[in-house]
Amino acid sequence: MSLPRFFLENQVLAAETEAVFPLRLAADDVKHAKVLRLTAGEHIAVIDGASDYFECEIIDISNGLPLVSIARHEEAPAEGPQVILLQGLAKGDKMETVIRHATEVGVAAFVPLTCRRSVVKLDGKKAAAKTERWRAIAKSAAMQSGQARIPEVSELATVGEACARLEGATAVLVCWEEAPGSASLREAIQGALAATRTPVADARIAVVVGPEGGLAEEEVRALLASNPRARLVTLGPSILRTETAGIVAPALVLYELGAMGNRPQKPDSDPAAADVEPRVIEAPAAAEAFDRMFPRYEAADE
Repeated sequence: MSLPRFFLENQVLAAETEAVFPLRLAADDVKHAKVLRLTAGEHIAVIDGASDYFECEIIDISNGLPLVSIARHEEAPAEGPQVILLQGLAKGDKMETVIRHATEVGVAAFVPLTCRRSVVKLDGKKAAAKTERWRAIAKSAAMQSGQARIPEVSELATVGEACARLEGATAVLVCWEEAPGSASLREAIQGALAATRTPVADARIAVVVGPEGGLAEEEVRALLASNPRARLVTLGPSILRTETAGIVAPALVLYELGAMGNRPQKPDSDPAAADVEPRVIEAPAAAEAFDRMFPRYEAADE
């Protein structure tokens, strides 16, 4: 079972001089610790202000801020490929849903997009408040799902402003309902890795999902012009809601990059060879495995 995880904003545990010291948790994290009903003797995972990883033992928690000792200094996990989601601004709590669940699957950063067909229009003050709310949700989801880092949530951007940031991406995948059925997400990723000779671990993939009304044609054209490896991609014949596409699309990208339980590629593998068909279980072997799991019922002879 994974340990409860906490992120510290300013405290650097390596600089602590006492064997037992208080964790300087943010106010919302103090509430979270109370909800978890942590007690003395339990262990927690802590990522400090220097992005260092520790397992800590709770010595006392009676005064609100837990007193802990360092049980173990953990190795920071390798950064790996990063997926950035550019999500068209959606109404209601749909943005919160996307940020929460996309964080759980491993999205590294979010860029909320104001698009021509966005139903919601936010002025400066409302946009700032929403951004803070989305950042709090990303942090909570990262803690709950055991992510190594809290995803960045940028300020609200126009499509034009977003395009200016995409030049350095390994690939830009524009999810559009009018994309041809042959616009394969897998082929777009593999082609970009091969063209840039980028190892999978260093990939930086931007995924664009439009709002409820979809992306306008001029927005699609601008996005495709923002990067030489920008491609239209399809998520299949079904028309997905924006909040569904905002979770499914980055999850599919992460899967193709070796996450989400997929077999990771070797670090020294040649990106140019990425179009090699993966090994699959042959049908007879799969059938035998199914039979072992669910034995057929055989009626007794009458």
